[in-house]
Amino acid sequence: MPDVIERLEKDFNNKCYICEMKELQDPNVEHLLPHKNGKYPERKFDWGNLFWSCGHCNGIKKNSKYDEGIIDCCKQDPEKYLHFRLKGNEVVIETEDAEDMLQKRTALLVTETFTMKNTGMRTYTSDERLKLLQREMNVLYKQLEKIHKKPASKMTMITIRSLLRRESAFASFKRCYVRDHVMEYPELQKYVEVNE
Repeated sequence: MPDVIERLEKDFNNKCYICEMKELQDPNVEHLLPHKNGKYPERKFDWGNLFWSCGHCNGIKKNSKYDEGIIDCCKQDPEKYLHFRLKGNEVVIETEDAEDMLQKRTALLVTETFTMKNTGMRTYTSDERLKLLQREMNVLYKQLEKIHKKPASKMTMITIRSLLRRESAFASFKRCYVRDHVMEYPELQKYVEVNE
């Protein structure tokens, strides 16, 4: 089993596939579709059903409303179907198709990982994720300000490219922000293209 853990950590860049927090202190092997304590034994060790997540997100996803599945980020690019936005203290996830249940469940799950406050610990861990997301977005905003002031700065461009890599923490939020501001950052659009 240690080889499975190492491989998942590497494949998911030690980043929770749901909230996108990096360098997980409490990683879990999460099942995209639940095995329900042996009710679906074929799902328990199916490599395509094993995902790297934090304990916080895994705990929220165990709710039965997610049993029918969410977007499989290994097969479909969530950025193609969801718009990730941070508006002050509010996480807003919008779906491309309001009738698509996979999109709706995925958007709800991601939102809940930042907003679920039904216990003291969930309030704390949700708030921590929101703070980390805000901090990461502020790093991006500062770099974008720098590129406005000095468009030829190679160091700033390298930093921005790094922040926009899918492997970075909260990448979907940062990448969506740049896509939403195409008129301001046309030169960055090639770094935030959505996979087909």
